[in-house]
Amino acid sequence: MSKQLETTLDTFARRQSVRPWIYLSAVIVVSLLVLLVLSAASRDWVSTGLIAVTFVAALIYSVGNIVNMQRSIARAEGQAIDWSTAGPDIQRQNLNIEVFELSKILEVGSEQISDLQSAYIVAEDLALRQIQQDENVPLMRHVTLAGVPFDAVLVKNDVISCIDVTFLVVPDLRQEKIDAMLRKISLVKKTFGEMGIRQKVSLMMVLVTQLTPEDGENLRTVLGTQRFEDTPVNIDIRLLDFESLQKVYVTE
Repeated sequence: MSKQLETTLDTFARRQSVRPWIYLSAVIVVSLLVLLVLSAASRDWVSTGLIAVTFVAALIYSVGNIVNMQRSIARAEGQAIDWSTAGPDIQRQNLNIEVFELSKILEVGSEQISDLQSAYIVAEDLALRQIQQDENVPLMRHVTLAGVPFDAVLVKNDVISCIDVTFLVVPDLRQEKIDAMLRKISLVKKTFGEMGIRQKVSLMMVLVTQLTPEDGENLRTVLGTQRFEDTPVNIDIRLLDFESLQKVYVTE
């Protein structure tokens, strides 16, 4: 059984707190109250009247602002998103599909499948480490969002980025693979619309490559074509070199 996660954006996003505003408002209101008492004591009625008006206005504004912020936070927390950790069976199935495709491209025998699986797992792990380092926000791995599995999900600037990692050993990304990613993110966007969730979703395609410099340039050319013109969401394509990732996170 998959472990259920908290289902609000606050799980990943930095929490907004009302407390600093309460402290600031209290300082302002108390300061005005002290000035009001001192002014009344000195019988400066003009200043007293002005300070009294300012005190009442500050008090009303502070209370109203804090109440609105609390309501806003409550609305955000109430927007439940249907996500959970992907079960081992789903993770295993996705891994086997990716490794099977790689084995066909590399024309390796069954005795090398386990090595290929290990290499793919390492490549995915290092790639997600790099993405988290680059984005500087928490990242949740192997998540099903609105019933759709992704390798990872992150939330930044009120945008939910759904991440799919692919290991490439040739300078091309199969159209079937692209279509499958777009179907997944389209379903998430449609579900969000039906649930009334205002947060935007985007697709982050993380391509871990093991290519020559020339093939790397060819891949960039292929990805720069019109293959992503009619996409339902914004797409962020990250190219990461497997050897470079190993140098950063594995070897000194």
